[in-house]
Amino acid sequence: MAVTETEVKRPAFKAVTLTDAAAARIRELIEKADKPVIGLRIGIKSKGCSGLSYDVNYAEEKGKFDEVVEDKGVTVLIEPKAQMYLFGTEIDWVEDKLQSGFVFRNPNEKGRCGCGESFHV
Repeated sequence: MAVTETEVKRPAFKAVTLTDAAAARIRELIEKADKPVIGLRIGIKSKGCSGLSYDVNYAEEKGKFDEVVEDKGVTVLIEPKAQMYLFGTEIDWVEDKLQSGFVFRNPNEKGRCGCGESFHV
């Protein structure tokens, strides 16, 4: 029996992807949390000189309209109002001599402020 195009299983598209370093750091954060959490919640806040900034917090439960992304064994929840801004973003964890933190490689960004704290689309 021939397989039709509609029967071909395609991998599910993920709204965001994680690097191995980001997944490892998320796993560490979840293990160190002082209360049970299911993952991290990513949102967007109006802030900074370019207008928007990323907001990362622990997620204790899934919100009604959160987008759930499971990648490399960890769960990331995306707040509803942030989904359109984050679509296609790769999240990385970077450490160097002066700083460490999550880095968002977002194809939707049109620019960032000079200090890197905020962006605009």
